[in-house]
Amino acid sequence: MQSLYLLVPLAPLVGALLAGLFGKTIGRAGAHTATILGVAVAFVGSCFVAQDVIVNGNTFNGALYTWATSGNLKMEVGFLIDPLTVMMMLVVTFVSLMVHIYTIGYMQDDPGYQRFFSYISLFTFSMLMLVMSNNFLQLFFGWEAVGLVSYLLIGFWYTRPTAIYANLKAFLVNRVGDFGFVLGIGLVAAYFGSLDYATVFAAAPGLASETVSLFPGAEWSLLSVACICLFVGAMGKSAQFPLHVWLPDSMEGPTPISALIHAATMVTAGIFMVTRMSPLFELSETALSVVLVIGAITALFMGFLGLIQNDIKRVVAYSTLSQLGYMTVALGASAYSVAVFHLMTHAFFKALLFLAAGSVIMGMHHDQDIRNMGGLRKHMPVTWITSLVGSLALIGTPFFSGFYSKDSIIEAVAESHIAGSGFAYFAVVAGVFVTAFYSFRMYFLVFHGKERWREGGHGHADHSHAAAAHAGHDDAHGHDAGHGAHKDEHKHDDHGHHHGLGPNDNPHESPWVVTLPLALLAIPSVVIGYLTIGPMLYGGYFGDAIFIGENHHAMAEMAEAFHGPVAMAIHGLSSLPFWLALAGVVVSAVFYLKRPDIPAAIKAQFSGIHRILENKYGFDDFNQWFFANGARLLGGQLWQRGDRALIDGVMVNGSAGLVGRIAGWVRHGQTGFVYTYAFTMIIGIVAMLAIWLSL
Repeated sequence: MQSLYLLVPLAPLVGALLAGLFGKTIGRAGAHTATILGVAVAFVGSCFVAQDVIVNGNTFNGALYTWATSGNLKMEVGFLIDPLTVMMMLVVTFVSLMVHIYTIGYMQDDPGYQRFFSYISLFTFSMLMLVMSNNFLQLFFGWEAVGLVSYLLIGFWYTRPTAIYANLKAFLVNRVGDFGFVLGIGLVAAYFGSLDYATVFAAAPGLASETVSLFPGAEWSLLSVACICLFVGAMGKSAQFPLHVWLPDSMEGPTPISALIHAATMVTAGIFMVTRMSPLFELSETALSVVLVIGAITALFMGFLGLIQNDIKRVVAYSTLSQLGYMTVALGASAYSVAVFHLMTHAFFKALLFLAAGSVIMGMHHDQDIRNMGGLRKHMPVTWITSLVGSLALIGTPFFSGFYSKDSIIEAVAESHIAGSGFAYFAVVAGVFVTAFYSFRMYFLVFHGKERWREGGHGHADHSHAAAAHAGHDDAHGHDAGHGAHKDEHKHDDHGHHHGLGPNDNPHESPWVVTLPLALLAIPSVVIGYLTIGPMLYGGYFGDAIFIGENHHAMAEMAEAFHGPVAMAIHGLSSLPFWLALAGVVVSAVFYLKRPDIPAAIKAQFSGIHRILENKYGFDDFNQWFFANGARLLGGQLWQRGDRALIDGVMVNGSAGLVGRIAGWVRHGQTGFVYTYAFTMIIGIVAMLAIWLSL
């Protein structure tokens, strides 16, 4: 089976190399054929591996290659194949396969077609290496590799200043998280003497009382510090408060990567990592409380930001932030299996929503403002019904996949008793109404109501912020700015005019390579939760892959109350989350289909709160003022005082001047007369004798 384990990550890598290095030779068809075939092989291979693990009970943990040895510390490439790994392998490869197929239609006229396929296939390889790793070194390799490919994909349209700004922002914010991650791995290597998961986890209980002195006189628990450092890495990769600021701006990349990287896979790497590290986190109540509170803040307050977004992709992006917060809350409540269960269900319905948003953007000729849409249901029936399925799953409608995972998170938090659980419970329950409201606000504005594009209302303020910056990518490549169907979701010409539907145009349904992935993702969005909640949460599916301490009883208490998926769904119809979700749908229907004057009146009445939400709580402004301006100020001072004054002024010009002055003094003794030199020699001899006699 080891050959099959290797085939799964290497097949997408081969496809990426073929499309990237030989793209011009093999052409567009060759590029997408090679990469899709590579990912399809990885998916089929993952299915065989999953069958071997789940049905036959075969697991694997071993090194394949020793990269370096330093003392007793071995740096290896190895795989850990267990139920948690195979679940992640199936999710990554299936969603990636759907995105690859979808990309054929979405990027069909883009001049960077082969490059794009190479990047997304390379991402699939990187993510598989991350989830299959059995040691911290390989985990870090995959961690950094997905970050690098994310940087390349967010800035894929590199002629757009906003795309370059967004990918730099993502890169820098993730470096902050990765710094904490490296510190955590360093602590593990220093105190455990190994980077192998199994060795570290076995030794962890023996070091539970170990302390480290971060400051003189202050002793901290080693495991608490190490776990919090590791979680800082997860905060960056999984976009948790306050390192969340990069993810909404990452929507500058093409829609397929929004679905692949920023909904289904890369941003869940942090959730997977903490779950894998459960034997460490379970020994630190402090770390779990930090995880719980950070997740609760993200779940609720990022959801509020989704209420006022008018860009269709940014609504889904803030929804992703909120749902990642839900997963993190489950981790803090020691419900690791619930967190990765929601990771799995969310991957399907959120990828579906992102790809459906891309289909709408294509149908609207690249207009992304939901206020310019309306009535698309009859023009785009497949996109409409699949969007409805994704939205119902997202808000936790009973019998849909999101219901089983989301309600399980709420129950787990209710059963938790660690510090911060009260606030977390309020956040996840209140977030249900918020999620339902903004999800169906978007749904109703896009697919129902009057056809607003016929009103010629394309000049909304949302487009003015980047009109100049979003000058057509087509123009930079010498193409007609009015055509080139899939190159720029923010399509503007050189004068900043938005390219949307004219009053006499009609939206159109997307081609089959776009609608087929939507239909295939809609199926698990409905049924996967119903089929898997029993074994994954209460049937021992994860086995030894997840460890829960004896002092954390949330999962045990939930198991006693679970009587099957049907009973859970029926009970859910009378629960508080269901009524809050229903209230969110009803209120959004009233506001945006019957009485659109009410939202306008609320906005006017609470303009201060609206301004705070519009400014995203001021995080971007603070980061610009404190970090960006602070870095410039520090750089200016270092240049003035360090470079000009110290290095140039003292060390370079100063030393040259000193040599010149000394030379000037010495020059006075160079008279050219022999008696002067003889007298100088005599004086020197006398001085030397005086020194020698005095010793």
